[in-house]
Amino acid sequence: MPFPSLKKRTGLKLSLNDPRWGSDKDGNRQAQEGKKPGEGPPDLDQLWRDFNQRLNGLFGNKNRNNGGGGNGGGNGGGELKGAGITVGAVAAIAVLVWLASGAFIVQEGQKGIVTTFGRYSHETPAGFNWRWPYPFQANETVNVSQVRTVEVGYRGNVRSKQPAESLMLTDDENIIDIQFAVQYRLSDPRAWLYNNRDAEDTVRQVAETSIREIVGKSKMDFVLYEGREKVAYETQQLMQQILDRYASGAMVTNVTMQAVQPPEQVQAAFDDAVKAGQDRERQKNEGQAYANDIIPKARGYAFRLLQEAEAYRSMVTENASGNADRFKSVLAEYQKAPGVTRDRMYLDTMQQIFTNTSKVMVDAKAGSNLLYLPLDKLIAQVAATEANRSNVTAPPPSAVLLPPPENTMSTSDPRRARESSRDRESR
Repeated sequence: MPFPSLKKRTGLKLSLNDPRWGSDKDGNRQAQEGKKPGEGPPDLDQLWRDFNQRLNGLFGNKNRNNGGGGNGGGNGGGELKGAGITVGAVAAIAVLVWLASGAFIVQEGQKGIVTTFGRYSHETPAGFNWRWPYPFQANETVNVSQVRTVEVGYRGNVRSKQPAESLMLTDDENIIDIQFAVQYRLSDPRAWLYNNRDAEDTVRQVAETSIREIVGKSKMDFVLYEGREKVAYETQQLMQQILDRYASGAMVTNVTMQAVQPPEQVQAAFDDAVKAGQDRERQKNEGQAYANDIIPKARGYAFRLLQEAEAYRSMVTENASGNADRFKSVLAEYQKAPGVTRDRMYLDTMQQIFTNTSKVMVDAKAGSNLLYLPLDKLIAQVAATEANRSNVTAPPPSAVLLPPPENTMSTSDPRRARESSRDRESR
């Protein structure tokens, strides 16, 4: 309990810089002047004794001040009792505040890690939790639902490159520049906090190591063009294996290729090579298109020729077979009646000849000695016949009847034709 103020004890308002402060001469002078002792300046010795008395009362010691009377002792005991009650209430409040400091709240998607004297104790779920206050236990919250990102080969933007991380060597001894990002979540908060010293840097180093191994086994063109997705997938699988071996508590969810290109120093030459490759592919495609157009036509033309040849062969074979059969039938008839068969063959032959040629009929019974042959009409008729024959098959031209001389013999008399044929056979 604080001791009474100087104003209450003395009724005076003195300054510490007053030269009369603490001087016993003023007390003697007040006694000489007839003033009461309480009305003068305080005695420092008495103040110090009062302070010691109250301090001993706080610690439960007995009052050993011999200068105090009976009434003074009773007042001191009441003050000591009130001081004890106040100290107990303050101590109880302090204990409650100390116990309340062990309460903590874990948000949804997070997990709380509680340690006892710095050693892992247990995990707490989301919600309100309590632990023993400091210095016995401590807690730390870890966000397990957040998707974390590690950038390799760049920081923040693909233009801010990190050559020490992005430049890699391929299987065909070419240098390639790769920037990619790794996304991961925490699967084990305890392992993430305590198994590795710098967990995020560990994930970055594991990502760089994995992609260097995959790229070192691949060709440059494969990594630049058709193999990007495969390289990313294999990198993710290898990263997960290494992180599980390290017991890092991280689970890789995705590996995204941001930029895959040759180094800037050879970019122009590489662009020329790419253009040449594109021209080669374009010409190959054009040649393939021409081949796809001409080869089916050639195959169709060859198939048509084969079909025509097959048809011609069948036609010739059938004609030959028909002629042979016809000859055999004629031979059989000829053996039965040679004369009649010869006449028949002769007539058929002459019929075929006269069917395809122009004919002039001469009447031998006319008595005129002048024979008129219209040669101009015959020539025009032959030309017209040939023109019609070139387009379609035309009927045979009509005969021109002329009055023949009397001594001319008609070639259309069948009896004389048979006689003339017999004469030729007899010869």
